[in-house]
Amino acid sequence: MTQQSAAAPPVFPAAPSHEADNDWPLRPWLLAGLLGLAALLIHFVTQGHEQSPGWMALAAFLFFGSIFAAFAVERHRWLTPALAALAAGLVMAGLAWRAVDPGDYLADEIFAFAAGIVATTLALPLFQAGFHRTRFDTPYRETHSHIWNDLVSGVGALAFVALSWALLAVLSELFQLLKIDVIKNLMNQEWFGWTYTGVTFGAALGTLRNQLKILGTLQSVVLVVLALLAVPLAAALVMFLLAMILSGPAVLWEATRSATPVLLACALGAFVLTNAIIRDDDSAMTGSRIMRLAAFVLAIGIFPLTVFAAISMGTRVAQHGLSPERLWGLVAIAFACAYGLAYIVALVRGGRAGWHDRLRRANLHLAVGGCGLALLLALPIFDFGAISARNQIARLDAGKTDLSTFDFAALRWDFGEAGRTALRELVKTSDGPLMAKAQEALAQKQRPYRMTVEDDRVDERLANLRVDAEDPAVRQQVRDYVASQMWLCNRPCIIVDLGTVTGSTRKMARLEDRRSMPFDLDMNATYSPQTTVQIVEAAPVESVQEVDIGAKSEVEIRPYTGRQIYVDGKPLGVPFE
Repeated sequence: MTQQSAAAPPVFPAAPSHEADNDWPLRPWLLAGLLGLAALLIHFVTQGHEQSPGWMALAAFLFFGSIFAAFAVERHRWLTPALAALAAGLVMAGLAWRAVDPGDYLADEIFAFAAGIVATTLALPLFQAGFHRTRFDTPYRETHSHIWNDLVSGVGALAFVALSWALLAVLSELFQLLKIDVIKNLMNQEWFGWTYTGVTFGAALGTLRNQLKILGTLQSVVLVVLALLAVPLAAALVMFLLAMILSGPAVLWEATRSATPVLLACALGAFVLTNAIIRDDDSAMTGSRIMRLAAFVLAIGIFPLTVFAAISMGTRVAQHGLSPERLWGLVAIAFACAYGLAYIVALVRGGRAGWHDRLRRANLHLAVGGCGLALLLALPIFDFGAISARNQIARLDAGKTDLSTFDFAALRWDFGEAGRTALRELVKTSDGPLMAKAQEALAQKQRPYRMTVEDDRVDERLANLRVDAEDPAVRQQVRDYVASQMWLCNRPCIIVDLGTVTGSTRKMARLEDRRSMPFDLDMNATYSPQTTVQIVEAAPVESVQEVDIGAKSEVEIRPYTGRQIYVDGKPLGVPFE
């Protein structure tokens, strides 16, 4: 053994280079046939079977298995990609079987299916880069390259599908000039639409994947353009954090309805732009110090943004308790926080010269972790509906949620079988109004059309309200009603008691936006900004003559072949009786 060979670094088994299979003339034809056949079969198995778990599972197997195979198969490597595509198809088929639940047994089947899609999407570039052989010794450059090649080729293939349909529409019109309707008739056939879409997508995908050098150039162009946004976003984040330090973070906790998605969107943007600058190795990075500094700032900013999002979501949970949707949101936020923390650690350990390489390795580890976590959550291991139902009942028992604002309909319809089991348990173990409300929810045959109102502009809207009613109880009920419905009185409005009473219902009219709108006010209902309210307002009555309505407008009721509303002496709307 020579000295040179003895000093050589260890060689790990690596996946065959994707450049070796760059030119495969049969690829467009094979992918066109594969995806065209898969699309045709999907049409036939789903025709009339949209509510059948078995048939929809088969459709998911055909769709995800064929797509995975189309991206993964190579000229000299087809058996392993075929097995991986088979595994991906089987996983998604099982999740589709679970998602198509005619009995509404589960609360989060759609979220579980989405988690399966995330796991499959992350697994594809990892498989293409050979992670199943080399594990964490997989070169980051390979994974990074496959991610962007898949993205660019997929988007390009979709664009080609759109152009192909546009061309077909033009040809259809051309042949109709000769009274030939063959193309038009084909376009109206569902089986043809599925097949044509699959064939064109497969042909375009195969052609693009034969041009990896061109895809690499497009990838570089996309990253360069994205990197231009890094500097303004980094500057904006610095100003945001400084402003928040000066004003205090309390404003974020007060805006729980919008703060979380905005913060997560900014964190996602910071992640994408950071990686657009650091690329797949140092040689591909920009030499601009400003760009590198922006990437450093963005990488630091991910963690505080995700932490603030977590606290905002925690405030929301503390106010309203858990639900399946909030649990999925908490999982997503926790993983985002893990990304931010990993980036902070990479920046500290990497130092001034090596932080970008540390970030790349963190990306690989987090992608693997995200794939595993998404797959774990997709499997029927955790029942978020049961966890949420227990939490909501515990809040009700502890008095954290008032009986008048407790959402029994959500337990019936949104928490799966676990929610209905909780309602049945309430019927058995309680009495009085609690038992009655639980029984009423269980007896529902369809979910009532209700809207959850969480409004941070209640005081402002109530300041716009003027109530023309003599009875103090009516005035208070009107204020509660307006407070509970966030679309009311966003500008000066007047609500008038029309003096007609039927049982517990009073006929009212709302004057706003130059119109009169009658509605029924239930004096026995409980309205609250934190509860759900039935929408009872009638359709607006268009005005015969538009009238400007101000805060000090004089409102009167005059006889007019019945009764009609007048504003400042001018008739508004039509007679309401």
